[in-house]
Amino acid sequence: MANLRALIFDVDGTLAETERDGHRVAFNQTFQAAGLDWKWSIDLYGELLHVAGGKERIQFYIEHYAPPLPDIRDWYSFIANLHKAKTERYAAILKSGKIQLRPGVRRLMDAARKERVRLAIATTSRLENALTLLKTALTPDAHSWFDVIAAGDIVPRKKPASDIYHYVLDKMALTAEQCLVVEDTEHGLAAAAGAGLKTVVTVNDYTRNQDFSKAVGVLSHLGEPDQPCKVLAGQPLAKTHFDLAIAESILQS
Repeated sequence: MANLRALIFDVDGTLAETERDGHRVAFNQTFQAAGLDWKWSIDLYGELLHVAGGKERIQFYIEHYAPPLPDIRDWYSFIANLHKAKTERYAAILKSGKIQLRPGVRRLMDAARKERVRLAIATTSRLENALTLLKTALTPDAHSWFDVIAAGDIVPRKKPASDIYHYVLDKMALTAEQCLVVEDTEHGLAAAAGAGLKTVVTVNDYTRNQDFSKAVGVLSHLGEPDQPCKVLAGQPLAKTHFDLAIAESILQS
């Protein structure tokens, strides 16, 4: 790859469909265990996903949806403990093997490793969550596949701020012109674009109607040779799936 030096992946919704059947379920299990009469439906969770970060999502829910509240003095600690318990339940869901990688993710990563194209992660998800997904959906040593795994609170501001992408570029000692990002949300796209990075978006049920006008391409998923992806915006693909040659051509254009 002449220009393509690295692929940078978001995690939730990009690598796997973790939001609806993973995080949302874990939040609801945690609320029930804590004696809270809170229930995040599929539709409500779609609204809450506009807020980046699990702790921030809980805070937003309390402030804007006025659920029944317990008598708590230290709300900061209460929310932090709730989120910690939710992380443990989410890890249990991942370890059950019910959440699999989206089409084309493993294929593209395998090709990148073969061609010595570096891999990185840039996510607002907690580091523990990202590592557990990589370990259970890829391989136990999957963390070693990535030069940088930037997650959670590693930077001051979460997406749509571009801090986490600047962090990844700095750690990899690469320029934006040498990297391509794979994201699934407009917040993630805005964060990558703010760092000057070209981005391919693979939508999911929660994000397919968001604004992806700054993306170089919008796909249903990355595709497989026998499982074609759909091009929702951008140039048509010459193949049934997104591969390194297409990624390279995007950087050269």
